[in-house]
Amino acid sequence: MSCACGHHHPAPADVSGRPVPLARPLVALHGRLICTDMSQMLTALDLLPDHRALSRAEPGCLRFDVEQSEDPMVWTLTELFADDAAFAAHQTRTTASPWGQASRALTRDFHRHEVQPLIRSEAPGDHEALDRLLTLAFGRPDEARLLRRLRADGDLAVSLLAHAEGVPIAHVALSPLQADRPALALTPIAVHPALQRRGLGRALTAAALAAAGDRPVVALGDPGLYAGCGFLPADLASPWSGPALQIHGALPPGSRITHAPAFHEL
Repeated sequence: MSCACGHHHPAPADVSGRPVPLARPLVALHGRLICTDMSQMLTALDLLPDHRALSRAEPGCLRFDVEQSEDPMVWTLTELFADDAAFAAHQTRTTASPWGQASRALTRDFHRHEVQPLIRSEAPGDHEALDRLLTLAFGRPDEARLLRRLRADGDLAVSLLAHAEGVPIAHVALSPLQADRPALALTPIAVHPALQRRGLGRALTAAALAAAGDRPVVALGDPGLYAGCGFLPADLASPWSGPALQIHGALPPGSRITHAPAFHEL
């Protein structure tokens, strides 16, 4: 949104949620770059766009925003990295880069702190970021299309994300499943590639199962992944019958289930 000053100010992110403690917390950096003269400002204008693009392309970089403030001599920075190692790699690359070499005289006023993810329900302001997250996590747009279609069809019973300072980093959802009794289907678990195998997927799955209550939940995917969350092989009639079909809870053996129409487009 824009205000009377003429600058664009993004809507504040929803930073609420239930904590998910990680053994290796994320690293955030907030602060300012301050120019003391016109030459330094021109250097920033010239080199910061490439520095921003290269930083965002780093595997462990989850967020890198650098914007000129209302004072043209001051840039505000917000950075988020997967862990200490990712932040150290960023610093090493930056030091050797054209930006790092040319910007040594600029004043840096930064605060660095550790961040633990939070779990909450998705909000309308998350939709575009979730599209990007799911596409990045799976290396293809199919799961992002699945989530959009479930949402559009009214088949998104539960949609949960893990975020760090408002940046979505993992996601899972539940949709209604036609079965002999009320049941739900779990969407594929999406976790940012830099944060996989750190417990986020399991924490989100546990939160989704809690939201399901006593309703059985059916999942499609690697049995080894879901077994750790209490899923068992499912003996059910489905186009996806086989080792990939897992269930948490119980439905009559051999009974038929039908996923929401969006699943059949995968």
